[in-house]
Amino acid sequence: MRAIPDAFEARVSVTVSDAMTVDFDLDEPGLGRLHPVYATYWLTKHAELASRKIILPFLEEGEEGIGFEVSMRHLASALPGMRVDLTARLREQRGNRVYADVTAVNELGDLLGEGGTTQVILPREALEASFERLRRRWREAGGNAPGGKDEEPT
Repeated sequence: MRAIPDAFEARVSVTVSDAMTVDFDLDEPGLGRLHPVYATYWLTKHAELASRKIILPFLEEGEEGIGFEVSMRHLASALPGMRVDLTARLREQRGNRVYADVTAVNELGDLLGEGGTTQVILPREALEASFERLRRRWREAGGNAPGGKDEEPT
């Protein structure tokens, strides 16, 4: 991986949809559709998306990044239809790890969330081989692992 410039930033803007509100999609009291605001799990997904945009311009041929850690504090709300702007900023690049700080602000300027991510940069071939080993182990345990090299055509 090439060196990422100090304080390099990447941004993502999303408009909150009804699908991004808090709904655990279960038919149990307190575990279905709960709050009509941007869900923490969507905030976390979008934080990872912004962080991934930091590494993409600097990956070398045959490299891939994978998420290792994410930590977000959800501090305020956003309603469906509101824009949320996320900014990921390089904190540190050490070895094959890339650390980023992430903030999210709603269109009213409220600090919606803050936290950080860690991504690990690996050879794509090694990463794909680890996924294939996991698929194989799952099949051997009786699971139905899709998409592996050993998968039989249907």
